[in-house]
Amino acid sequence: MEYIYKDKYYEIEIIRKNNKNTYLRVKDGKIVVTTNYLVSRSKVEKLIKDNTAFINKNLDKDIEKKKDTSFKLFGNVYDIIYGFPNTEIDESKIYTKDDKTLDKYLYKYIKNTYEERLNYWYNSFEEEIPIPNLKIRKMTSRWGVCNIKNHNVTLNLELSKYKREALDYVIVHELSHFIHPNHSKNFWLLVGKYYPKYKEVRKYLKNN
Repeated sequence: MEYIYKDKYYEIEIIRKNNKNTYLRVKDGKIVVTTNYLVSRSKVEKLIKDNTAFINKNLDKDIEKKKDTSFKLFGNVYDIIYGFPNTEIDESKIYTKDDKTLDKYLYKYIKNTYEERLNYWYNSFEEEIPIPNLKIRKMTSRWGVCNIKNHNVTLNLELSKYKREALDYVIVHELSHFIHPNHSKNFWLLVGKYYPKYKEVRKYLKNN
């Protein structure tokens, strides 16, 4: 049996058991009827016909739940697929339950990545610089901010959409401000010491 909705065909699966009642549900784009062995096909067809509003509503929910959306994370593009109990990332897809669950997972993932790269570059500096305190927030005009007084390094949350090289460059840039609180020649020499291809990354950030 098949069901047609919005010019698309959906399978009707009939599961027969020794139960007294008949149940109708929509799951994974399929209409499932659980009923007794003695219930005729015509009665099942009538059940479907009498419950088209219920079926259509749940098919719409099912379609929306499984709708893929594009998302950028550290230079890679992923399809987000909803309806899964746990959030997982593979090579091209992110599986998750809903937007709230995904946002919580991604913020933790991004924060851990920022912390790992900040610690890596802090330990790479031969010059004596203070231990930086990481802050993350959305900024409209700057990729990063270094506050020399309180040792805060604030990184733009939007950096998580770009290649990791961009994150590394911005971190080196901000840490270098602990030595040179300006954009002098010596400042750029220090940036180039730790990140020689910084000009390429600056161009990449400007053009993307």
